[in-house]
Amino acid sequence: MRSMAEWTTRQMMVTAIARQIEDHKAYVIGTGLPLIGATFAKKTTAPNAILIFESGMIDGDPQEVPTSVSDLRISYHSSALIPQYRYFGFKSNAHKKDIITTGFLGGAQIDPYGNLNSTAIGDYDRPKTRFTGSGGANGIATYFNTIIMMQHQKRRFCEKVDYVTSPGWIDGNNGRARMGLPADRGPHAVITELGVMRFDKESKRMYLSEYFPGVTPRQIQDNTGFVLDVSRAEQFHLPGLEMLEIMISKVDPQRLMI
Repeated sequence: MRSMAEWTTRQMMVTAIARQIEDHKAYVIGTGLPLIGATFAKKTTAPNAILIFESGMIDGDPQEVPTSVSDLRISYHSSALIPQYRYFGFKSNAHKKDIITTGFLGGAQIDPYGNLNSTAIGDYDRPKTRFTGSGGANGIATYFNTIIMMQHQKRRFCEKVDYVTSPGWIDGNNGRARMGLPADRGPHAVITELGVMRFDKESKRMYLSEYFPGVTPRQIQDNTGFVLDVSRAEQFHLPGLEMLEIMISKVDPQRLMI
């Protein structure tokens, strides 16, 4: 019999990801923990959620942990496997009919309004570090709601990102509308190894929603480079041990990610 003390940080993150997945809705998923969390949701609370991958695989149900979005293990029980150029066309029009509502993103920097930088650290023309850039992230952040995965470090959670690769709420409640972006879409949550952040409905500024067991709100603030509202924070509620057993035995039995 497993004990509650056996929950690892990554397993708590997977649980937090799964709780963002709603049944009968479609999600743009990458590999890594977002895929593990989404697969966990499909095997428990959201069996009819649809997972879409940028390789063109739609609605797969992988039985083993894939190594990339092109890994054919994702295609198991897929509804469709379409050429990648058709996927990009599909994604660009999917927001108009609410076919896809949410995508998962990450980045090197994030600010209080969920703007992400995955382009460069420092001056754009003479950067300290150059990254791979947007890929499809800007299109996802522009047209869909987003769930953001980050490492919780002060240098990553900064007052102002060096470059806006993927737009969040820009600078507040009217920021997206002012920039000509869909005002009803934007970042919903940020999940890190310390807890879950959300965005205030009025100000659109990030606040601490839940902190993982063994972590304190003060610890999270100390690892954040801007003032974070922690007044609403609650300790993250772990599910029953039967859910942990499903995660380990059905989602990642080889323990590659968790």
